Amino acid sequence: MTVPSLLLAEPKFVPPLHRNFRPASLGDSRFRKAVKASGKGVPLAVALERPGNVRSVYRTDIFPPSHADWPASLFYAERVVKCLLWQRGGYKLTIGGPPEMAEYFRKLYCSGGGRAFDAELMARVYEKPFEVEASSADQVPAPRELSVKKGGHLDGCRIGFDAGASDRKVAAVVDGKAVWSEEVIWNPKEQKDPQYHFDGILAAMKAAATHMPRVDAIGVSSAGIYVNNRAMVASLFRGVPPDLFDKRVKNIFLDVAGNWPGVPVEVANDGDVTALAGAMNLGEGAVLGIAMGSSQAAGYVTPEGTLTDWLSELAFVPVDYHPEAPVDEWSGDAGCGVQYFSQVAAIRLATAAGLNPAGTTPAEKLKSIQGALAQGDQRAAQVFESIGCFLGYSVAHYADFYDIRHMLVLGRVVSGAGGEILMKSAREVLKGEFPAVAERVKFHLPEEEAERRVGQAVAAASLPEIKS
Repeated sequence: MTVPSLLLAEPKFVPPLHRNFRPASLGDSRFRKAVKASGKGVPLAVALERPGNVRSVYRTDIFPPSHADWPASLFYAERVVKCLLWQRGGYKLTIGGPPEMAEYFRKLYCSGGGRAFDAELMARVYEKPFEVEASSADQVPAPRELSVKKGGHLDGCRIGFDAGASDRKVAAVVDGKAVWSEEVIWNPKEQKDPQYHFDGILAAMKAAATHMPRVDAIGVSSAGIYVNNRAMVASLFRGVPPDLFDKRVKNIFLDVAGNWPGVPVEVANDGDVTALAGAMNLGEGAVLGIAMGSSQAAGYVTPEGTLTDWLSELAFVPVDYHPEAPVDEWSGDAGCGVQYFSQVAAIRLATAAGLNPAGTTPAEKLKSIQGALAQGDQRAAQVFESIGCFLGYSVAHYADFYDIRHMLVLGRVVSGAGGEILMKSAREVLKGEFPAVAERVKFHLPEEEAERRVGQAVAAASLPEIKS
């Protein structure tokens, strides 16, 4: 897709290893200001429906089809819808605005269209065909959101398991205290036989169980989309054929937990668990959590301290509008979060700096970059400075869609000194470009390295409620 120049805003702070970065936050802001200044804007309402008559609605203004900047309206609306779709989720997209806009999205999200991947993934998540409906902006129904209290249970003997795409972490938690934890590197994305995943998960949970007198509850944090404790879409199992996925993967965590009959089990997206960990530590809500590991995981706790039914799959959310932005190999889209907030991002940037990280797996290559940083290699320092710059601009973008007061950052990428460099860079961007956001949003990076990397497993353990 051609990117209109109106949306290509040059940042004040330039990532040293990605100098053509054009932040979505700046592009959207410039577009909205131009529409307002023209006095010719027309309303656009975007609604996304989910099961249970749950609905998210976003309203903005765009140039009309008769305006010379109508192509900018199409680009802006497409990126906003893409963001909303992966932030909120939905099987039905309603476009309230000019009929030409709705027709544009029908073609975009049909089979063979530019966003067919997104439509197909949503159909898998909600187990019904994805559809696009046209409406006028004033006829789009009011929002109806859902949030539930989940997590924060610390009583009893609990297993907390965190399934990442490059490592798995497990903790034995007794009355809220981790008495034992373990981290094991694995490579689930490439495995075609789900027995590999089953055996790894079971081995981790059995190891944790040996460090407690009993098992009262099992909580799981896992990359992917989970509905009713079932895996609907997850990069962990990308190598598993579709027929085996349905038979062996959808209920994999429930099947493993069957080794402890009657024990309550709760499975949540690892991003939600990140946010939950932050809310538990802070004693406050309005927390957006991001875990930078093999991909970008994200989750959100509302100001009321509840979890939503939103997907918060920010790995698919666009943060860079440059036409030559790196492309995500899975979705085929450019400029999305996975290429900016993950091991993939660190390796890409290190390679651009001429660092050529050693190792065969992403986790090993990241460790190599972190080792170079420890030896004083400034190229490695620029890797984390660049990611921090991305983060500063992207937090401002996320703040357009979330009510954020606390930003929690976890994951392998922020382990060690690199995390401090990254956070310093992010804070400088927010303060220099978005002072209002900087005043409202506080960054949080756990002080102890071990807590940054296994804290998620401990928070996962708190998910189930033990009922007498």
